[in-house]
Amino acid sequence: MTQSNNVRLGILLMVLTSIVFALQDGISRHLAETYNVYMVVMIRYWFFAAFVIWLAGRKGGGVRAAARTRQPLLQGFRGVLLALEVCVMVTGFTVLGLVESHAVFACYPLLVAALSGPVLGEAVGWRRWAAIAVGFVGVMIILEPGWSVFDPMAVIPLVAALMFALYGLLTRYAARQDTTATSFFWTGVAGAVTMTLIGLAFWEAMTAPDWGWMATLCVTGVCGHWLLIRCYEVAEASSVQPFAYFQLVFAALVGITVFGETLRPNVAVGVAVIVAAGLFTLWRERQKR
Repeated sequence: MTQSNNVRLGILLMVLTSIVFALQDGISRHLAETYNVYMVVMIRYWFFAAFVIWLAGRKGGGVRAAARTRQPLLQGFRGVLLALEVCVMVTGFTVLGLVESHAVFACYPLLVAALSGPVLGEAVGWRRWAAIAVGFVGVMIILEPGWSVFDPMAVIPLVAALMFALYGLLTRYAARQDTTATSFFWTGVAGAVTMTLIGLAFWEAMTAPDWGWMATLCVTGVCGHWLLIRCYEVAEASSVQPFAYFQLVFAALVGITVFGETLRPNVAVGVAVIVAAGLFTLWRERQKR
């Protein structure tokens, strides 16, 4: 069955992925409010690395084939970058909450569009630059210039979005020579090594109930990545990517219902502007293809 015949299934899988990742973010916030962020992310990456090694072992050629690359520095840097981005984003959850962190992070597709020129050498037309400008107006609406924009904590998710956008672009660049399986393997293993080197120094004793939450966090992480892989296997990325914005909706629901967060009017307006600009850039990318 071709990808175009599976778009509906791809959309369903993307929505399910968004739900799982939103739950993962809520659990991450819960744990990071009590324990060190580096330790939480480290344990999460141990499970993730075990998953990618198991996945590689089931493919033809095994782990050795998955790890084979002609660009190890690039692949290693990608893995390190994503691990550090997760740390930054989880820190944002504890400082700003899920609603506002995801509201600002929603601009990452616009950052991908803006950086695709200098990183990948792709042409960015005036329409996409206009959409990028509009999207950052949305970010400014959320950050409220003159008030919280001068608070360093307010830019934490913006830094995470920049890191994630760069990771996405480097993944595209790596795909010119390596397979998806190879990139996925290096993402998990390099991230686990990085977080182990950082996180062991911050080890803390964890209660039994919180070990249960940690186990749930690890399982949701693996399930989310599996759903995402399956989503891109059955449908073209350009067809399902707009539905990734549902993670913002689900994360906001978790933040409001579980953690008592509020959705301020400026955040709602800013998110609407960012999502509209992001959807336009995705549409333009699909039109160009």
